[in-house]
Amino acid sequence: MATKIFVNLPVKDLEASKKFYVAMGGTINPKFTDATAACIVFSDTVYAMLLTYPKFKEFTKKEIVDATKSTEVLNALAFDTRAEVDRVANAAEANGGTRARPPEDHGFMYTRPIQDPDGHVWEAFWMDPSQV
Repeated sequence: MATKIFVNLPVKDLEASKKFYVAMGGTINPKFTDATAACIVFSDTVYAMLLTYPKFKEFTKKEIVDATKSTEVLNALAFDTRAEVDRVANAAEANGGTRARPPEDHGFMYTRPIQDPDGHVWEAFWMDPSQV
């Protein structure tokens, strides 16, 4: 069985966050979604759990980082083509996301970092497989 990753993120506005993550290409798994949380499925192995602040606090005694002011993690999602990176990034920006920094084209790799409505950074990227 492949290892799965569940990225757990605190969010202030669950509905706005769901809209953003669906625009990023995720789908909502209703089995693990309620008024306090939403399970966003990117693939068979990659998930984002969006948790309201009170729900997130049930899992930690630490202070929740304000992602608009501090960075704890940078998440990256790989796509098959540069065009797909642009499509996803444009959709994310049109649905509550903001540019984290300008697109970067390194020839062998292209990336468009986007912040979700809470400031969590997701880097949509493509890498030329012939250069790996």
